[in-house]
Amino acid sequence: MNQLSTHPESPALVGERADLLEQLGKARFFLRFTAKELTDAQAAERSTVSELCVGGLVKHVTDVERSWAGFILEGPSAMPDFTAMTEEDFAHRRDGFRLLPGETLAVVLDAYAEVARRTDDLVATLPDLDASHPLPKAPWFDGDVRWSARRVLLHIIAETAQHAGHADIIREALDGAKTMG
Repeated sequence: MNQLSTHPESPALVGERADLLEQLGKARFFLRFTAKELTDAQAAERSTVSELCVGGLVKHVTDVERSWAGFILEGPSAMPDFTAMTEEDFAHRRDGFRLLPGETLAVVLDAYAEVARRTDDLVATLPDLDASHPLPKAPWFDGDVRWSARRVLLHIIAETAQHAGHADIIREALDGAKTMG
């Protein structure tokens, strides 16, 4: 089994796809490592003035990766029309940043691992990283912009790395543990 693959029969990836998976793997590692040995209560705790918690960040990154991988395959229909979202929709979206009562860190991490496996398989098998779709409707996207699969994967990497940093700050405020340093 190669280092980047989750399947023993998968050929070793090289080049751009290997580079993308390596960077995504590093960002995922830091996010998961930040959650290591936390209790469910700690994973749900807000340790800063932010609404964010470690478990909620893992949930959010899982949802982001799942949604954008769907976008690569299906285009904007895989994502909501953010311009038509109601207050209830936004409230549900905010819950994606929290570890809610009854949710466990273990289940959230397992869901993240499954989404990661599917994304890794997508990167390995996608016929063309240049294939593109128009972005979904959202107030934060400019007009008629298209993103290639490559651009989406770079976005997933950036989003994961950014939230791994947020999680690291939250974790350090919880118990002094740091991902790096």
